[in-house]
Amino acid sequence: MKREYSIFASLLMFTIISCNNKKLTEVVEVPLPSKEDKMLIGSPDDVKADEGTFQMAKLPYGYEALAPHIDALTMELHYSKHYLTYTNNLNKAIAGTELDKLPIEEVLKKLDVSNSDLRNNAGGYYNHGLFWENMAPKSGGEPKDSLAIAISRDFGSFNDFKNQFEDAASKQFGSGWNWVVTDRSGKLQITSTANQDNPLMSNAIVKGTPILALDVWEHAYYLNYQYKRKKYIDAFFKVINWKKVAERYEEARNAK
Repeated sequence: MKREYSIFASLLMFTIISCNNKKLTEVVEVPLPSKEDKMLIGSPDDVKADEGTFQMAKLPYGYEALAPHIDALTMELHYSKHYLTYTNNLNKAIAGTELDKLPIEEVLKKLDVSNSDLRNNAGGYYNHGLFWENMAPKSGGEPKDSLAIAISRDFGSFNDFKNQFEDAASKQFGSGWNWVVTDRSGKLQITSTANQDNPLMSNAIVKGTPILALDVWEHAYYLNYQYKRKKYIDAFFKVINWKKVAERYEEARNAK
């Protein structure tokens, strides 16, 4: 299914020079785009990866569902182009290897980080799958129950946690990700990784089970926020699916 979005209508003012060199100012009205000219946004259900071990995580909402915080066009490009490419490239990279039968978490733990092709595509696949689940329409706010208690225990308060998370995400140089992980002791930590690395990989400075991920690659926000990453980070907190984050926290805690 395609969804239609009007692009814009405007008045264009320009100056023309007549044949007798008199300057004339003319206002030209640019009409609203026709139905055929409107931007078409597809459905995530129409996007399928090539045949392989790993398939794309289903996007649990439409591309437009997180607007205005995350715009529809960014979501479509991010999911149907970037994420699709990582998925297809991962399947090609592991085909016929011992990693082909493992869950993605085990692939990430066992892969040779010097293999940049596998490292980038396995990370891109896992990271984005977590990122989609981290968000939901009509969400945001603050976590509850055991996750809220753990955040207060390990960061001081929710506001302290939010400030620390936003600071780390803002300071991540270049492309990368910002994370909340449950470490081996059960403590929550904030950490950042470059490119498509994540805290499950052997080269991670802070290792742990990711429960929250924020993509700070420019393709995740540039259409809507340009260079203003801080505004994008603020917007992310308005769409965090704390229920799903809490489920991941409980799974990580019970696995200890």
